[in-house]
Amino acid sequence: MKTLLKTALVALPLVVATGAAQAAGDASAGRAKAAVCAACHGPNGVSVNPQWPNLAGQKDLYIIKQLKAFKDGTRVDPLMSAQAQPLSDRDIEDLAAYFSSLK
Repeated sequence: MKTLLKTALVALPLVVATGAAQAAGDASAGRAKAAVCAACHGPNGVSVNPQWPNLAGQKDLYIIKQLKAFKDGTRVDPLMSAQAQPLSDRDIEDLAAYFSSLK
């Protein structure tokens, strides 16, 4: 049992570091929810305005972290805070899965 626990503790950082850990969002559901995002971040997650970041290809866990920060007020932006406020955790995971699946 101790050997199994030690192996798990050693392997966990490797899994996270390699990007194997992913959120459980649904990219197809996220695509439908992303319509409002396209106004600033582009229809395929690539913004034409350098003030708004590209979302395509970002790590899903990064997108989740940022959206939750806007939602809870840890990160503040008048537009993004208002957009993130009504999102459920599931919405956030779906959006993250969708944008991280794009090139």
